[in-house]
Amino acid sequence: MRLARDLSGNDLAQALRQLGYSITRQTGSHLRVTTLQHGEHQVTIPQHTLLRIGTLSAILADVATHFEISRDQLLSLLFEPGK
Repeated sequence: MRLARDLSGNDLAQALRQLGYSITRQTGSHLRVTTLQHGEHQVTIPQHTLLRIGTLSAILADVATHFEISRDQLLSLLFEPGK
């Protein structure tokens, strides 16, 4: 599955809620989201209007590694309707 090229930092933080992430703090234009599922895990997301593809890819790879699933499985969970 291809990465979305029109995803904002807020959109990503909202999508990650499906995996138990919640915003724990904001510093400047960056959000820190944390989940306690599968152990504690924190990710920092820039609150940009459009995330750069490399930044988005790195964040998703980090989340996929934490949940021990592939990036494609993660994308399917987060962005496919009806899942």
